Amino acid sequence: MNRLAAIIGGGVIGGGWAARFLLMGWDVNLYDPDPDALRKMNEVLSNARRSLPALYEHKLPKEGQLNHVATLAAAVKDADWIGESIPERLDLKQKVLGEIQSHCRSDAIVASSTSGFKPSELQEKSAAPEQIIVAHPFNPVYLCPLAELVGNAETIKKAQAILSDIGMYPLHIRKEIDAHIADRLLEAVWREGLWLIKDDIATTKELDDAIIYGFGLRWAQMGLFETYRIAGGEAGMAHFIEQFGPCLKWPWTKLMDVPDLTDDLVQKIASQSDAQSGHHSIRELERIRDDNLVGILRSLKGRDWAAGALLNTQDKTLANDEVDLSKPLKTVNRVIPVDWTDYNGHMNEARYGQVFSDAADKVMEMIGADAEYIQAGHSYFTAETTIKYLDECHAGDGVYVTSQILLGEGKKLRLYHQMFHDDGRLLATGNQFLLHVSLKTRASCPPVGVVAKSLPRFAQAHAKLPNPLEG
Repeated sequence: MNRLAAIIGGGVIGGGWAARFLLMGWDVNLYDPDPDALRKMNEVLSNARRSLPALYEHKLPKEGQLNHVATLAAAVKDADWIGESIPERLDLKQKVLGEIQSHCRSDAIVASSTSGFKPSELQEKSAAPEQIIVAHPFNPVYLCPLAELVGNAETIKKAQAILSDIGMYPLHIRKEIDAHIADRLLEAVWREGLWLIKDDIATTKELDDAIIYGFGLRWAQMGLFETYRIAGGEAGMAHFIEQFGPCLKWPWTKLMDVPDLTDDLVQKIASQSDAQSGHHSIRELERIRDDNLVGILRSLKGRDWAAGALLNTQDKTLANDEVDLSKPLKTVNRVIPVDWTDYNGHMNEARYGQVFSDAADKVMEMIGADAEYIQAGHSYFTAETTIKYLDECHAGDGVYVTSQILLGEGKKLRLYHQMFHDDGRLLATGNQFLLHVSLKTRASCPPVGVVAKSLPRFAQAHAKLPNPLEG
């Protein structure tokens, strides 16, 4: 039976929370009196289904059940996690949190998505204040892993376990403070941006260009201090502070002041933003954003760095390592990401090779030629691959690969891969010949150790299966 999350408020943040939980296998009760809430939720969920699975090399759990319930009491009654994502009004949040606690289980986590209020403010009228915490995420919640957690230490510990299980990065903020950590950093940039627009120094597009082509790329994979540490060169952070610290006293910015948000300034910002992005609908912008984030995160994943390392950790929990030698091995089971497609709108032929390469890596792992074996100095090199492209594959398609060992004698290994669409269509085949090598001499040699013992067992079992090349 799936665990249950209750999401109170199905706007941008609440909808993102719901999508994240649903796609990670939780059932979700959504409560929002807005008559358009379900339509909006389904639109957000559609985008999430298209993008979140593309981050991983394995299928996500079976999607949970979304229930749009009529009352708050019904939504929270049996929930393990209760996420409050209503408008940023303290009196309204306190009222709703009180109603939640009057109907929920005493062991449920009640998490507010508030961007600025402290837990102590949210808990002022609560009979069980330790149950209420802040879990502040970032939009889109189904792709951005950070959630800032503030509140009771024991409740935070339980929340961290849940959020880690759904692939998020729960950051425990040890002392409560207005706007937590990330929004305080963002507000500093926002304030300075307002002044730059007001003083006609830059437009909204020019400000965004400065970020997306400059420090935004650095911040996507390194934080503020690690970036500046590198800027200090071999002498490190102390040298950087020595060089640039004095400028903090120079009148470069207006961070301690903010312009009045007059009607003229608001209109100025709005019109510039319209000129910058008004030719795209909100949904189009969301898809552009999602595709870009997928590309960045998958790139980081390949380097096992920052948020990419988190994806690799989550991927390991999604892997299915079951080995059944009575049939071809199931070596790949995934969704095709958007960055694998080409100008024809289907998967690039090189990615078929990658899929079969991933399948071969899985076979190697199964027979014992894993990371430890390779680290010890032996591996397999591909000598020849013949790929037949039989049908098209598109972004978002679910595919799986079966691999059969046709030859496993001495230093020789021949694999036959078949890639299928989830609907059963055969998309491609790969006939791959590999040689076992010594990584020290870079010359072929017979396998050793665990591989020498296990490969014959695999090869003998698969020799009893029909040979796909003779059919």
